[in-house]
Amino acid sequence: MEEWSKEQWIAAVQSGKKVAFYLYTPMCGTCAVASKMMMIVEQLLPKLQIGKANLNFVEEIALDYEIESVPCLLVCDGGKVTEKVYAFQSVPFLYELLKKSID
Repeated sequence: MEEWSKEQWIAAVQSGKKVAFYLYTPMCGTCAVASKMMMIVEQLLPKLQIGKANLNFVEEIALDYEIESVPCLLVCDGGKVTEKVYAFQSVPFLYELLKKSID
């Protein structure tokens, strides 16, 4: 996953395609586990554009999207956020969530 700035996220949203934005903080243990799951999902869904960002450096996004905790996955389709996921239950759960409407 590529590290995205706020501007890169906005450009991805405006593309109208399905994109995902994984938000984390480096000292979060749960985020470390979620990061590993997201790396696997990224390999399984090469057509999906997935970015990530340390929430400490993109606080405006936390405010704009009312992020309550990390890890957080924002899923955007058609130019708007359709999912905000905090519970990264499993790789199959994330895969199925993100696979919808990619093809």
